[in-house]
Amino acid sequence: MDTNIDPRDPQAPSGPPPDAQAVRLILRGVIDPELHANIEELGMVDDVQVATTGDVTVRIALTTIGCPLRAQIKRDVESKVSGLPGVAGVKVEYGEMTAEQKTAAMQRARWNARERASDTEVPSTTRVLAVASGKGGVGKSSVTVNLAVALAARGLTVGVLDADIWGFSVPRMLGVEGRLGGAEGKIHPNLVPVTADRGSDGSVGQVKVVSMGFLVEDESTALMWRGLVLARALEQFLTDVEWGPMDYLLIDMPPGTGDIQMALARLLPQAEMLVVTTPARAAQKVAARVADMARRSYMKVAGVVENMSEFVAPDGNHHAIFGTGGGAALAAEIGAPLLASVPIQPSVTDGGDTGRPVAITEPGSAAGSVFHALAAEIAETVLPPVEMAGCTARILDAAAANLAAAPTDQTSG
Repeated sequence: MDTNIDPRDPQAPSGPPPDAQAVRLILRGVIDPELHANIEELGMVDDVQVATTGDVTVRIALTTIGCPLRAQIKRDVESKVSGLPGVAGVKVEYGEMTAEQKTAAMQRARWNARERASDTEVPSTTRVLAVASGKGGVGKSSVTVNLAVALAARGLTVGVLDADIWGFSVPRMLGVEGRLGGAEGKIHPNLVPVTADRGSDGSVGQVKVVSMGFLVEDESTALMWRGLVLARALEQFLTDVEWGPMDYLLIDMPPGTGDIQMALARLLPQAEMLVVTTPARAAQKVAARVADMARRSYMKVAGVVENMSEFVAPDGNHHAIFGTGGGAALAAEIGAPLLASVPIQPSVTDGGDTGRPVAITEPGSAAGSVFHALAAEIAETVLPPVEMAGCTARILDAAAANLAAAPTDQTSG
């Protein structure tokens, strides 16, 4: 930097140099191309030094030192800062974020993405439950379908979105066939009337179903799509389907913590997560990651369902085939209630294969009664009304408290 500036030079700065705070304020106009938030808000501005000569040095902490977008960030920083009165020159230096800084930046980016979410066709009064698991094979789809029909049997209207786009199984489990219809640019879900009458007013409920299984040639068709395409498909199911009035929307999520999970948190900020696990310790540990992801995406964890808890033989003996205590241990670890423990029952599998969910065909059986008890507990949970005044501050406070309960993720960013 040149410390001998000739005031007659037309390029010489006009007026006194800005202070560091003024530089930080102007840097709010520099948007990280990947995280879509300004670099000051993301905590990427590590340091600002302003010399008496008007030379400004900005140190930028990147998510990774080899960030391919660093050149664009550098150009934007130089352009913004050089426009301040009193600036003679701009130098950009680089550093790398700490694990804590990366986590904070990702949380802020996710929050901003949720605030910019597209409008969906899901009514704001609909309670949304994402049924999720860390791994496959824990019976997540079975829980989704049986809970849906148990809620509908109470005279409610329940939507089921089969978001496990690679491994769709909901159409078969509900016994629904045929393509999705539509009119006036909107897709219409397939309808399943639930004739079991458990509604207090004598009404009969229905299930509205949308799945990729209604769009492919047959159930054995393989979908070889990348994660971002899957996320886009989920978005279309939420924005292009005319869901209409619904009391509940249950979303059968794919296993893991990938693009679809993050897209859901962005598109449906009101969604809550229901975590499904088995008693096995391996399933419990993987499911804990799903709960952690939910909280980092500002999504409430409504509770835990332990599936395949035990097998009760005809002679009355109990057999813990997959171990014991996994559901309770997971609930304690993530600070959420254990809502149900579903026993192993052959008719649950048979019902899934034949499109006759056990919650309807055998409501009084061991597994059927558990699903109806779970539906009753969920239906009787009344969510507090949303107050709009000062809403953002309260949501941020709640999100901070929610995140404080979750273990620190050292891999974010």
